[in-house]
Amino acid sequence: MSAKHARKTETQILDGLWAHHHAVLRDPHQIVSQWREASDIDPALLEAEVRSPFWDTLERTGLTLLITREYEHLVLACCVHGGRPRVSYLHLPHPNGLAVDRQRRRVVIASTRNPNVIFDFAPSTGALAGQADDPESAGFLLPARSRYLPGCLYTHDLAFIGGKLYANAVGLNAVVRLPEKGGFELAWWPKCIDAKNGPRTDKNYLQLNSIAAGASLRTSYFTASAAQPSRRRPGHLNFPVDRRGVVFSGATREVVGVGLTRPHSARIFRSEVWVDNSGYGELGRIVNGRFEPVIRLPGWTRGLFFAGEIAFVGTSRVLPKYRHYAPGLEPERCQTGIHAVELSTGKVVGSLLWPSGNQIFAIEGMDSSVTIGFPFTRPGDRDRKRHTALFARGLVA
Repeated sequence: MSAKHARKTETQILDGLWAHHHAVLRDPHQIVSQWREASDIDPALLEAEVRSPFWDTLERTGLTLLITREYEHLVLACCVHGGRPRVSYLHLPHPNGLAVDRQRRRVVIASTRNPNVIFDFAPSTGALAGQADDPESAGFLLPARSRYLPGCLYTHDLAFIGGKLYANAVGLNAVVRLPEKGGFELAWWPKCIDAKNGPRTDKNYLQLNSIAAGASLRTSYFTASAAQPSRRRPGHLNFPVDRRGVVFSGATREVVGVGLTRPHSARIFRSEVWVDNSGYGELGRIVNGRFEPVIRLPGWTRGLFFAGEIAFVGTSRVLPKYRHYAPGLEPERCQTGIHAVELSTGKVVGSLLWPSGNQIFAIEGMDSSVTIGFPFTRPGDRDRKRHTALFARGLVA
């Protein structure tokens, strides 16, 4: 090969390499998620079936529902906008906990990989100076910041209590406060993990995984899959679960509710503690220290949000490896979806199901006049609107 030909070949190789470098990480979705594969989502995950008047029910609430589907690395926002259903999405690594600070109009989402990440989103407030504005992109949830935490925290549920952000640190058997400046602080733990040298935070003993947020930590409640540590730990295939789940009081740090099987998504509604009894596919409340079911749904119940007389409840499939965690369910009949339960009757008045879905973790809601969700609505969509929304709009003071 001549020197001239060799130089030409080298130039072609470098030109191709540089063209590749120039083209990568151009999709705003990749930048928002800090994940190169974020734009590569299977469209089947968004295909849904509607049962009964789900969208009519949601429209009457005036809400945009936010939903995390952890094993599909997916966050959804559902609302009725301009008289039509609107579903937008965001691809995040293993999203689970979700909380809304309504006073500050901020959404926080926990990404539980190693390290853990807390993503902050807020509705856009206007176009930046000198940029063309698109009124239809007003109120899109846009990234505000992200915070990194050690993977050993194994964050799950998130909640704002007294204006401060807290998380279940399942790996520490505790609840941690997440200061605005970053980092974390141990804030609460059940009495059963007290030890001579401080709380036992070396391993996950309890699966302390949800927060029923009150006005303070003392008036809050927390669920776990076990009342006390043992040699068998959550994640072990022989970890006993049937009716072993509990609710802890924030004030006493003792058990105040029993009879649960892998409880999730505890919430305080009208001065009562409501909770998803996941292993039996139930939604119910704690009455006189025991779980009292209100309705049984077709799947592993997880995710709970109240809107007036409607409770939005998530159901998931049962992971085959953990079939024994769901003694009250038939895995082949479980469905992934959101169900609108009318509290006055205890009946489902609408459902939105994802046939290719897997696991729902959390459900929250924001007023649809504040946000209609994320800019991203169709996988592979390169339309100008979502690029413009992230290029020109921001959290303008």
